[in-house]
Amino acid sequence: MTDKEKFLGEFEHVLLLALLRLGQDAYGAKIRTLLKETIERDVSIGALYATLERLESKGLIGSFMGESTPERGGRAKRYFEVKAKGKLALKRSRGAIDLMWQGVSLSCEC
Repeated sequence: MTDKEKFLGEFEHVLLLALLRLGQDAYGAKIRTLLKETIERDVSIGALYATLERLESKGLIGSFMGESTPERGGRAKRYFEVKAKGKLALKRSRGAIDLMWQGVSLSCEC
């Protein structure tokens, strides 16, 4: 496992957390809305799906197609879920960040 595979980028980390928060309702539009409302990050649909596909290729998440719906013109939604490997990556990432914060004090008025 390379260092790049060991550590999550910030957006990957946030995206995995969004999937966990949304649970069975984790699909593109809902994910974008959660990110915008929660962390005020407006993500393009292209950037979102590129990252989701990268996480899936790493084996951190899985996806499946839901039922087609009339309100979507008969198209189905693609749902995402975090796999055990993704949860482990989140725990490892959080642990690394927590360790790095030890002894750090920000004294600026940000």
